[in-house]
Amino acid sequence: MEKAEEWINYGLELAKEFGPKLLTAILIYIIGSWVIKRIISATRKVMSKSKYEESLQKFLLNLFSWTLKVFLIILVISRLGVDVTTFAAVIAAAGLAVGLALQGSLSNFAGGVLLMIFKPYRIGDLVEAQGVLGVVKEIEIFTTKLVSPENKLLIIPNGAMANGNITNYTAEGQIRVDTVIGVDYGEDIKKTKEVLLGVLTSNPLVLKDPAPSVNVLELADSSVNFAVRPFCKPEHYWDVYFATYENCKLALDEAGIEIPYPHQVNIRKPE
Repeated sequence: MEKAEEWINYGLELAKEFGPKLLTAILIYIIGSWVIKRIISATRKVMSKSKYEESLQKFLLNLFSWTLKVFLIILVISRLGVDVTTFAAVIAAAGLAVGLALQGSLSNFAGGVLLMIFKPYRIGDLVEAQGVLGVVKEIEIFTTKLVSPENKLLIIPNGAMANGNITNYTAEGQIRVDTVIGVDYGEDIKKTKEVLLGVLTSNPLVLKDPAPSVNVLELADSSVNFAVRPFCKPEHYWDVYFATYENCKLALDEAGIEIPYPHQVNIRKPE
């Protein structure tokens, strides 16, 4: 019975000593979290009005948010009576150990910063990097997310993106569609070029400037190959690509121009 009373008294003393500090720390955390949300929301509105790029907005807001949260946690811990200087030393030592263990992640973080500064691509751009092709969906602190033509989500570390070759098909606002159409050697070259060029100029997705072109590409073994090259906006690339092949075939058939293909000849043995 006496031990129980001792424990109760000990608990009451602890509650009396640390209770106010704990309640204050909880209150500081709740209010601080609310204030941080307000600050981030206000900062987001300011960035939107200043027409910051969407990817840069997300990056800076995430960085700013985590910085404020770290300061809040330090403030809460100091209110509990923990020596902040000692805590900071422990954090620094732990940070060094974690930094050594997470060199790849730090490299990706640095790569993300470089991508934000130099902006080799933006959200919505069609890019080719690290052996994959896709539209940029999101640029995060550590990774870049692409959506492939097959609608697959591709997640690439920013360290690799910043240090590798990047082909941006959207940056110039237009892209050339390279297709090759072959016709029989007996067909008239000028007439063929007129038919193929007519296909390109009749497609509303093909740009007038730069103008589309049709030229003899090579004299192949069984066909005269034409380089059929329209320009279009990057988002219309596949529509123009497939339409060019289909409409060229239809137009050549209508004009009576033959596209060569293998023929099978049956040779009958003499009786």
